[in-house]
Amino acid sequence: MTIPAPQESFALQRVAFAKLATALESLRQQGIDCDTLSMGMTQDMEAAIAEGSTLVRIGTAIFGERV
Repeated sequence: MTIPAPQESFALQRVAFAKLATALESLRQQGIDCDTLSMGMTQDMEAAIAEGSTLVRIGTAIFGERV
């Protein structure tokens, strides 16, 4: 699971997610059975999904900003 530092740019958001996706692929190549890639939240979910996220936290999109 990763929650990277906030980034404005879609391309910059993808950088951290790509690193985790690469790490997951490395684990799979070593024979470790992993099927979940948890990364991304409401503000960066599109970038996370583009990099292969299978679990995204979208609380703000559903419940609104915290008060």
